[in-house]
This record gives sequence, structure tokens and C-alpha cells, in this order.
Amino acid sequence: MADYFKRVHEQTSTRFWINNVTRSEAQKAIDAGAVGCTQNPSYSWKMFSNEEEGEYAQELIRRAVRECSNADDALVLVQRELVRKIAEIFHPMFLENHGKAGYVSIQGNPFKEDKDSIIRYAHFNREAGENIMCKIPVTADGLEAIKYLAAEGIPINATEVMSVSQVLAVCEAVRQATRGLDKPPVIYFSLITGIFDEYLGNYVRDHQVEINQDILGQASYVLARKVYDLVHSFKYDIGIICGGARGLHHFTDMIGADVSITINWKGTADKLLEQDAPVVPTFFQPIPALAEDVLLETLPDFRKAYMIHGLTEDQYEDFGPVVLFRSSFEKAWKSAVDKIQKEFDNQ
Repeated sequence: MADYFKRVHEQTSTRFWINNVTRSEAQKAIDAGAVGCTQNPSYSWKMFSNEEEGEYAQELIRRAVRECSNADDALVLVQRELVRKIAEIFHPMFLENHGKAGYVSIQGNPFKEDKDSIIRYAHFNREAGENIMCKIPVTADGLEAIKYLAAEGIPINATEVMSVSQVLAVCEAVRQATRGLDKPPVIYFSLITGIFDEYLGNYVRDHQVEINQDILGQASYVLARKVYDLVHSFKYDIGIICGGARGLHHFTDMIGADVSITINWKGTADKLLEQDAPVVPTFFQPIPALAEDVLLETLPDFRKAYMIHGLTEDQYEDFGPVVLFRSSFEKAWKSAVDKIQKEFDNQ
């Protein structure tokens, strides 16, 4: 197997995480150099129709229907058990690295994201293994849940981050919650760069905005550079994940930074391995002089994302790029619930 990701690891601070994998893909990713894994609320639906995992997923559905009273709770259980198998594959890495690597993150029901529900799902999902990392959206309720869970020492992946304001809010929440802890938990936030670019591309197309495509294509990179500089300037003790990749550049543009990048196996990780290109640290290359001005002046949502006070806490959940990201989770979750409901109906 090509050693591209291992060379990235050896030559830079950039780390490779894998996203929404089957059991065999998880092992392939580890063999290729992955040090962590993220699963999102679309995961179960993807596994239901997966050739490798479909039969096992169906067995879990039948078991959950016997144990639960409704399709929503059954899906939460099925998702946890699917992710449990992935966590077991990463667990030796977790032990070898003394809890610094080998995490697998899992999110709860995307339709129930009030503080109490988030905390309940986090505790439930943690039962699947000590290397389970709880994935929590950075919304008003999510921030309260993050404070509560971080103070308990629970590992967290703060997700659905699309703005500087969200980054600073979660960093301050974590700093406050973990102050004085003897063993603070491992905590990351996920800046969803790929979805951010997708959203802006859709906006430009739908509103027929005239903008240099080279500059538009750098929007998430420009945002990531500012986020990176702020996190290090303020010395926040938190890890950075970049995710939602929509092209190989969402990995390669970040090489050189002290970040983790989560990508799918099929279509991204496998293509990068196939290309096995030279490792070129590109993250700290100069940003074109006009890029920030053009993006700020042309795209209102880029401005909201980029400015420190561009969004208020109560605006996070309804911010366009966040809505786009969450809508894919909600659609897949609903499809999975409908499938499980049929099992209940056939009892």
C-alpha cells in the first residue's frame, strides 16, 4: 500500500482521520496511517444499504426493535452498536497512545439537540467504549452541554463549526469547564471546511454573483488560516479538525498545519493513496492580497463567518452553512427511522 498519509504524518504535524467507515475500511485506514475516526448521524443509513455491513445492520435493527419502544430510540441504539465495532478496531491505538489517539466520535439524534438530550445521548454512547468521543454541535444548547460534559472529563468533538465566532465560543467554554481539572479530556472542534465551500458555491450560483473562481475556491482555506492563528494566539488547549471534504484539496491545502483532517475512504482517502503525491506543506503559504477583501465584500455569509463578532450565539443554529450540513444528517436520520419503523409495523 502507498504510504502517503504516513509520510504526511512523518514530515508534518497534520494528521489523517477517517469518516463514516465500514469495519474493513476502518482497518484499511489505520493501516494507511489514520489516527482517529468520525461518524455522523448519516452513518447508520449509509450502513443499512452497504454491501459489507447491511446484513449486520439488519440484525441490529431486529434486536433494537425487541429492546426499544419506538423507532427513534431504536436507531440511537443501532447507531451506537454499529460505531462500537469501529471503536473496537481503533481501541488498540487508543491504548498504545495512552488516550491521545484512536478516538471514534459519535453524535446523537439530530432532531433532539437540546442540552439535556445531548448530555443523555453522550452518556449513552460512551457506554460503547472508552475511546468513544462525543460529537456535539456548537449551538447555544450545544455549548451548555459541552461545558457540562467537559467538566465531567468526557472527550468531545465540537462539530458543525462554520465561523470564527463559534470557534472562540467553544474554546472559551472548554477553557472555563476544564480549568482546575487534574486530567482534562481530549477535546477537538471540527471546522467543516468542505461544506462551507459548498454552501458558498451554491450561493454564488443561485444569486449569479460575479467573483473570481480562484478566490472563491480559497474561502474555507482563508477562514481556516484565521481560525488557526486565533487558536494559537490565545493558547487554547484544544485540537482542530477540518472536515466535510468535497475535494482532495480540502486535505492537501491543510498540510503543514497542526490539525487533523477527516475524509471519507472512498473517493478521497483512496484517491490520495492512489496518487501518492509528494508531501508539500502548503498551509502557511501567503494568502493572495485581494482574497480577503473580495470575499468579505462579495459574500455576506463569508463575512459573518470570518469576523470575530460576525454571529451571535443564538444565530449559530440557523447560519446557512450549518443548516446545509445538518440537513443532510436530518434527511438520512429520517430515512433510517422510517426503515426501522417498518420493522415495528411488521411485528
